[in-house]
Amino acid sequence: MDKHMANPPSRKEWMKMTNPSLSPWSELDDRAVTYARALAMDAVQKVGNGHPGTAMALAPVAYALFQRHLVHDPSDPQWLGRDRFILSCGHSSLTLYTQLFFSGYGVELSDLKEFRTWGALTPGHPEYGHTAGVETTTGPLGAGVANAVGMAMAARYEKGLLDPDAGLGESLFDHRIWVICSDGDLQEGVSAEASSLAGTQELGLLNMIYDDNRISIEGDTHVAFTEDVSARYRAYGWEVLEVATQPDGNVDLVALEKAMTSARNQILKPTLIRLKTVIAWPAPSAKGTSASHGSALGEKEIAETKKVMGLNPDEHFAMPDEVLSHVRAVKTRGAAARETWDQKFSQWQTSSPDKAALLTRLQGRTLPTGWEGAIPEFPAGKELSTRKASGNVIQKISEILPEFWGGSADLAESNNTTIEGGGSFLPASSAMKNASPYGRIVHFGIREHAMGSILNGITLHGLTRTFAGTFLVFSDYMRPSARLASLMKLGVTFVWSHDSIGLGEDGPTHQPVEHIAALRAIPGLAVIRPADANEVAESWKEILKRDEPCAILLSRQNLPVFDRTDFAPASGVAKGAYILKEASAPAQAILIATGSEIALAVQAQIALEADGIPTRVVSAPCLEWFAEQTEQYRESVIPTTVSTRISIEAGIAMGWRDLVGDRGGSISLEHFGASASANVLFKEFGFTQEAVVSAVKMRLK
Repeated sequence: MDKHMANPPSRKEWMKMTNPSLSPWSELDDRAVTYARALAMDAVQKVGNGHPGTAMALAPVAYALFQRHLVHDPSDPQWLGRDRFILSCGHSSLTLYTQLFFSGYGVELSDLKEFRTWGALTPGHPEYGHTAGVETTTGPLGAGVANAVGMAMAARYEKGLLDPDAGLGESLFDHRIWVICSDGDLQEGVSAEASSLAGTQELGLLNMIYDDNRISIEGDTHVAFTEDVSARYRAYGWEVLEVATQPDGNVDLVALEKAMTSARNQILKPTLIRLKTVIAWPAPSAKGTSASHGSALGEKEIAETKKVMGLNPDEHFAMPDEVLSHVRAVKTRGAAARETWDQKFSQWQTSSPDKAALLTRLQGRTLPTGWEGAIPEFPAGKELSTRKASGNVIQKISEILPEFWGGSADLAESNNTTIEGGGSFLPASSAMKNASPYGRIVHFGIREHAMGSILNGITLHGLTRTFAGTFLVFSDYMRPSARLASLMKLGVTFVWSHDSIGLGEDGPTHQPVEHIAALRAIPGLAVIRPADANEVAESWKEILKRDEPCAILLSRQNLPVFDRTDFAPASGVAKGAYILKEASAPAQAILIATGSEIALAVQAQIALEADGIPTRVVSAPCLEWFAEQTEQYRESVIPTTVSTRISIEAGIAMGWRDLVGDRGGSISLEHFGASASANVLFKEFGFTQEAVVSAVKMRLK
């Protein structure tokens, strides 16, 4: 409350003032919060594991948000006009599940009883696509914060596509992104990177509630986390509002309601509400302890807590009909908000038919008629790096897909991830050159961790297609977001250039060795390493068609563009691997390569054929796509009857054994690189025609 208020209003008076459309906070609201705390205790106790303490402390916070501030319609979790809510501290999943139960999203009391069990709608951490109302998969701390930044960026970009002339906060496509995060979230570097960018971008529709309870698994967070978080966020450019607890340790709902209302009215900068709580409040012995963070409280402590809260200690998973009826009324309010929005939306459709047609296409994630014709074909006879070819393709895609946007971690000119003439995605207040709040070029800064999670957030928001790039070696920084993109089956495209020792003189710190194999180990991630410019073009076609998690790995050095009148069409890329150049007779050997090493395989084939050894060259840009093909097709490309099979790839050989077999082999790199030119490195490390020919002949003997 303001210190200047001589006679501050009571809690009920304040609730009525800030939310005149709602009934004042009532005894039923208090009871609902009490039962939410009890459900958190009961659910964890029943399964024997979980995180009750934070869910207990945050029960009034989540309740106030879902019942009084969040714009949502539980009857349609995908409503375009809804606010988004992210529980970044996913370990406290009961905080969210209880409100989904209260709000009528399809989670019922029986689902809370099945918490963290096989097949339940209530897994240990919220999972996108599994439970209605869950906007993103959270659990890895900090990622949810960065997802939220991506969602807020996407909301602004989408407004630019659909309603660019509306004032700030005045469009029917303007909506808020709400986050609840924890001490752990704000200790992770990914949240710092993303929050810094959010301040630069002035994402005024982003609101984050920081649960500052000073407890983690190892006890008081001050053993490792003593900075002034409020000062840090103010330095980022955020509005910071601080809410303390009441003398008894409970959340001060009056102060919280005031802060949340203020956050709703802020449109010029993101808002952090720093909320002091006591974990596991009001448990007599467990509150304020690290033991309550990740363990069941025990039957005795739960019984005593229920007595403190005025509940029957012998009742479990209790939910009186009158309380459930009261909280489910949020569905009626949500439907009314939806009806008002739908009326405005209908008017917009009439006044903006072209944009309405675009929205329909974006919602269906379909592509415009004839889009493939815009993808360039590259003439043979001139060498071109695949990073440059990709940049050319990105430019052409941007001309036909207005929903296509992206950037890089300060490497746009190097990994060719810019959109010429697209404008820099920056707030209207920015004085930077070519700045536009609806620009298509995102400057992520040197923040690979956050960049990946922001891409996920943009894609989760639903309407646009995005990409971003850095060097392949720095995919290490992005692996968590690549894994989460795959887990959620998001159509995110990671562009990773400088894909091998071919980058040359920058040396072993920048030369990826184990990275291709490591990325292939992520289930559901398509790892694409095209061999020439036309394979790049076909790769991008397939990326757009599939709309799934993809990583395209690109060369720094120039590579020959194959004459497709002599070699097989590059359209074979769609099947993951194809016969690039057939043997002159039934093959005695098969060379399987990716990326820049395809040119080496072709050279070796010429030498082997000259020595009377019929040899087939297979280009295998994407092993994941190849694995999807029929057994008949795979056998036709790499027949098991030919035992002399050699893989050629400038990285570790891990993963190739399945394709080359017990009698095959790999030309690979099983150590780190060095600082020298690409030509010298390939020669010194055995990527030569002679080495390939020798490997084949040795196995034929």
